[in-house]
Amino acid sequence: MNTSPDPKTLQPAAMVDSDHPLVRDFATRHAQGRDDRERAVALYHAVRDGLRYDPYRIDLSVHGMKGSTALAKGYGWCVPKAAALAAVCRAAGIPARVGYADVRNHLSTERMRKNMGSDLFVWHGYTDIWLDDAWVKATPAFNMELCDRFGLLPLEFDGRADSIYHPFDRAGNRHMEYVAVHGAFDDVPLQKILDAFAVHYPNIPLEKSAQDGDFEVDAAREHPGIA
Repeated sequence: MNTSPDPKTLQPAAMVDSDHPLVRDFATRHAQGRDDRERAVALYHAVRDGLRYDPYRIDLSVHGMKGSTALAKGYGWCVPKAAALAAVCRAAGIPARVGYADVRNHLSTERMRKNMGSDLFVWHGYTDIWLDDAWVKATPAFNMELCDRFGLLPLEFDGRADSIYHPFDRAGNRHMEYVAVHGAFDDVPLQKILDAFAVHYPNIPLEKSAQDGDFEVDAAREHPGIA
């Protein structure tokens, strides 16, 4: 349902920290266009491709989940990248919030699947953006270079239609499937995410969730025919 945006969707929050200097500077540099839609699309591509997707280096603290932290490091997994997109949209005067869903067939490596002990990725993050009197979903997680590595079509966003998952890869094989939707939030619901991770991934210690290794190296090793 497209309800008018709450004032909080334009205000800074703990992790959607749109008042951070790095966020404001990023928005100023990349929010280019004639209207909010074009500016949001430009911000989407800047976050999608300017921040590398890296699910090995995960920091589940408040600081680690901030949008500004992802911008500062130049990488992040789906949750902080979605927070970063929401933050830069708010900094540009475009209402935005963060949304989550559980998915299967998520882009991963053998190391990730073994450590998780599951093919279900819970609380996969996306961004909800208010454009032309409607909430439109955008997922900036997987940068174009990584999509090329995994043989995926890059997930595009035009500011009109929801852009939330890759249903098929370049070869036409079934890819990501959404199995449950948690809805949208004004800020990252960190405790809900931690609680879900504790249930679904009991072998991953939440106090030190980052994995050793290099995600891009593992991806290249497991997909040698794609480059």
